[in-house]
Amino acid sequence: MLALIQRVTEARVAVDDAVVGAIGPGLLALVAIEPGDSEVQIARMAQRLLGYRVFADDAGKMNHSLSDTGGGLLLVSQFTLAADTRSGMRPGFTTAAAPVEAELGFNRLVETCRGLHPPGVEIGRFGTHMVISLVNDGPVTFLLKA
Repeated sequence: MLALIQRVTEARVAVDDAVVGAIGPGLLALVAIEPGDSEVQIARMAQRLLGYRVFADDAGKMNHSLSDTGGGLLLVSQFTLAADTRSGMRPGFTTAAAPVEAELGFNRLVETCRGLHPPGVEIGRFGTHMVISLVNDGPVTFLLKA
């Protein structure tokens, strides 16, 4: 499981010109489920998304997590993040979970995060063409692996 996280001042995802998820300050996470990802990877990724220290403390150091700040979390499924790009000029997608497995894993991650993050978790819409708008804060961007 992979998650590309970006610290944002705001982010939203739209499908067919309708906003389906939006947050203010917090994290946008583009998530790729890989073949064989289990409850262990899902639990670990939820912990990392909520606990990774990317928000500044009073001294300006990244010492606070999303759980500490109570910010928003916007989760967006993105299978292309798991693409094999090591050779050639076209990505391969055998390194991404099949759609049924990916949707189950992504939904389980959403459930887990919602259970652990009372301020709320917004999502995109699995398997659709989404338009994502964000204001990256920093910029602060990390690739997390679970």
